[in-house]
Amino acid sequence: MPELPDVSVYVDAIATRVVGHRLQRVTIANPFLLRSFEPSPQALSGRVVRDVRRLGKRITIGVEGELWLVLHLMIAGRLHWYPAGNARRRRAALATLDFDNGSLTLTEAGTKRRASLHVVAGDVALASHDPGGLEISAATSATFAARITAANHTLKRALTDPRILSGIGNAYSDEILHRARLSPLALTQLLAPDELERLFEATCAVLAEWTARLRPRRRASSRKASPPFAKRWPCTGVSARPARFAAPGCSAFAMRRTRPTTARAARPGVGCFRIGRSRGC
Repeated sequence: MPELPDVSVYVDAIATRVVGHRLQRVTIANPFLLRSFEPSPQALSGRVVRDVRRLGKRITIGVEGELWLVLHLMIAGRLHWYPAGNARRRRAALATLDFDNGSLTLTEAGTKRRASLHVVAGDVALASHDPGGLEISAATSATFAARITAANHTLKRALTDPRILSGIGNAYSDEILHRARLSPLALTQLLAPDELERLFEATCAVLAEWTARLRPRRRASSRKASPPFAKRWPCTGVSARPARFAAPGCSAFAMRRTRPTTARAARPGVGCFRIGRSRGC
């Protein structure tokens, strides 16, 4: 699922192309995509785009009249940009937004349709789609620690809960825990102050680092953001390089159907545990 760095790159790419341009037509090809009925998607037609924002893991596009289109890509949703006059690929699009300078299409791999699209009016209605998680870019060490320790959860759950922290999911939470050298099973209210500080620094560093890495890869002709779980991950996905370190409380992670990193060799006799779709070795 696209998370904060990926969605941020999407928002930047979309804003560069559509802000100040007129949205001419909205076409919904799959009725399961649209999750709202009023205002109608047709109410967006003919209006100029004023803003593009990230709302957690959602992409929001604001047009004249305080109308907003809220798009959640979920796991397999991807956006593609086609400049005006360019032929589109022969791939079924769930939705198409036609602008005066090109078209933005949404596709979703597989047969399950999890992506969603809402059309809302006004900032109050837009705010109702925000789970309320803390934005890391605006957080301090104190506010981060207060939010993390407000309830006693495992670190894995606390990092991925959108009501606690905004925009972090399975992939980046694994990378953060690996960087902070903390166990995903550690309870938040039992963390020492230095561990909370280390977790905060790792969270800020990982999200900033990967946002900066993904932005240069967005070419002018690029139609979608870099996919998650690529070989570049130190602790998620397939990697030919050994893990940088193996912490006492945790080691590298590997998604199912991938090879674990060599961190397991640093802890002989320790088995694997499973958390959601991930497996720690």
